[in-house]
Amino acid sequence: MIRRFSRHRPRVLAIVAVAGVTLAALIGTGIYGLIRGPGDTTTPGEPAAATSAVEPAPLLTTPAPAIPILPRTGDPVIYARAVAEALFTWDTMSRLLPADYASIVIADADPSGYETNGLAADMANYLPTEETWQRLREYRTAQTLTIHDAYVPESWPGIVSAAGDQLTPGTVAVTIEGTRHRYGTWFGRSETSDHDVAFTAFVACPPAFERCHILRLSRLDNPLT
Repeated sequence: MIRRFSRHRPRVLAIVAVAGVTLAALIGTGIYGLIRGPGDTTTPGEPAAATSAVEPAPLLTTPAPAIPILPRTGDPVIYARAVAEALFTWDTMSRLLPADYASIVIADADPSGYETNGLAADMANYLPTEETWQRLREYRTAQTLTIHDAYVPESWPGIVSAAGDQLTPGTVAVTIEGTRHRYGTWFGRSETSDHDVAFTAFVACPPAFERCHILRLSRLDNPLT
């Protein structure tokens, strides 16, 4: 029998906090990297002003590409790596919007629906806003991720023990460490921007469900270790 999450159980990140792990409040990600350009002194998080030197992005005439769905697996590390790829791999020239990329992850959220709203709020800190997306389009920006490590944090067994029966068996935290790569065009030149990233994905795998599902995400660059 599949064990479902009770609607009376505390949310995953609340449980982690009660277990003695401090997670900072969720905040919006700033605009950085290609949108500021190499050597630009614009304040982090503040969009650089568009100028006539920025060549307008061409009209899109090709169909939007299909986004791969998350794997059907019971392995939390394999699953969390796929979540990371889904969050950090996008192309502003693809006819897709941030909501389209987010929908792939949301579609695989906690089947009980209990954590879905929280997950949607978490993801707002990983993907650009639509306004930022349009600014990034001016620079034909695309993004990929190189994952360097994916592991269950050393602190997780202690958190599970402290939480007692408040965490359903099969709930696992997986920390992802990698490098985000952005590619685009800046004043007619091809440019790249690399930025180290780290976060923790909280997933529910067997025996909670028949396969893994994504529950919540930590604050970006504030993972469990």
